[in-house]
Amino acid sequence: MSFIVRKSSDRCTPFRCFADRSEPMIIVLIIVAVIVQSSSSLGQANLFASQKVQDPGVRPGPAGSGQPIAGLTAGELNFFQTIGQPVFSEVESVHNGLGPRFNLNSCAGCHSYPAVGGSSPPHNPEFSLAAAMAPGNLLPGFISDTGPVREVRFVNDASGNPDGGVHDVFTITGRSDSPTGCAIQQPDFTNASNMAFRIPTPVFGDGLIESITDMTIRANLAADPAGQKSQNGIGGKVNVGFVGGAVNTNPNDGGITRFGWKAQNKSLTVFAGEAYNVEMGVTNEVFPNEREDDPSCATNATPESDTAFGVGTLGASDVAAFRSFMRFLAPPLPSCTGAACSPSIQNGHSLAAQIGCLTCHTETLTTGVSSTAALSLQPVNLYSDLAVHHMGAGLADGITQGAAGPDEFRSAPLWGLGQRLYFLHDGRTNDLLVAIKAHHSPNSEANQVIANFNHLSPTEKQDILNFLRSL
Repeated sequence: MSFIVRKSSDRCTPFRCFADRSEPMIIVLIIVAVIVQSSSSLGQANLFASQKVQDPGVRPGPAGSGQPIAGLTAGELNFFQTIGQPVFSEVESVHNGLGPRFNLNSCAGCHSYPAVGGSSPPHNPEFSLAAAMAPGNLLPGFISDTGPVREVRFVNDASGNPDGGVHDVFTITGRSDSPTGCAIQQPDFTNASNMAFRIPTPVFGDGLIESITDMTIRANLAADPAGQKSQNGIGGKVNVGFVGGAVNTNPNDGGITRFGWKAQNKSLTVFAGEAYNVEMGVTNEVFPNEREDDPSCATNATPESDTAFGVGTLGASDVAAFRSFMRFLAPPLPSCTGAACSPSIQNGHSLAAQIGCLTCHTETLTTGVSSTAALSLQPVNLYSDLAVHHMGAGLADGITQGAAGPDEFRSAPLWGLGQRLYFLHDGRTNDLLVAIKAHHSPNSEANQVIANFNHLSPTEKQDILNFLRSL
């Protein structure tokens, strides 16, 4: 298209010019150019609108999890199937140690999706079981049918001092098996600003995670071969279960703690024992004392679960059963691997590495030599460095656990993400894209990585989401 430059003597309307006096009239088709340009811009906008980036959602098909790890001995497999899994799924009563305060009455109730050992199911058992399980209690507003299973921690106690402990949702008051005279009340859940929520962490593959040596974790955290950590502002540290002092070790054995949202627990035994006492109120050989002091409610002899000693027999305690179930539980299987994945998933994998996602979410670590052959010298495709990182003000929960401060969290293992319903430590979203963007906030180590993500094209962002949902 050619344009005619008008003379200064021409008179114009917004759409065409007319020559004065006897000069020939010149029509400039500005309107055509405007329409062409507008059509081009509209077409480009429609193109980007058609490329809307969205979480593809929970992938269909088999769970790909919940099975014993390959290579167990006949004895190990028998223990997993006949003792570990049944005890993990057992529903507790007051007679068996439930309460006096508790969040749910079984391990598998919280760790149930997409298979036993997972995380929150589509319908929250705290909601559906409350009337029968805790008849003398009110259901707090943060517990809903279609929300995640939640535990509550208080940031500060009644005196304003740091708290950080779990305050169970329910009590045994009102139950038919509750001791006569037990009338303890639920905590005060009206101060929303003082509450920090946690959702269940999946325990698939935890035996492999436990078998990764401290040296491997430290070496991986220190490594930065491509300079991505320094370029993207990634730091991180191991949690050692101890705050203060110059020595970077925990006071028990000097080793790295690695289980839980803040990597606060050292081993599966500690993890199981703490959860049994804190989440269900059952005292055990690891945590043998009641958390509730009211003698009208805490009437059972302690520890309520312990090794059973008999003449010629030895019965494993519940904590030993839990620990072995988690130890022998296989990691979740991805929907595909390598060249068997779609081009989108393969590209998403490459992009996740390029923009820095896999600097914290380390794809593979290797176990050390283990007394369990199935766990010995094995690659662990967990997508986590097992270290804690500053996640900024947006994700901070105000809780300190060990050396992990108020805004520090463990890099959550991403394996099994394809069938995860809720994301982040408090389950605040079920949208993977929202969870990714929540990593960006003041003082977060992930800020540059999220900026890198934001600079990708819509197609590239979608490829990353498709890759993550394939895990």
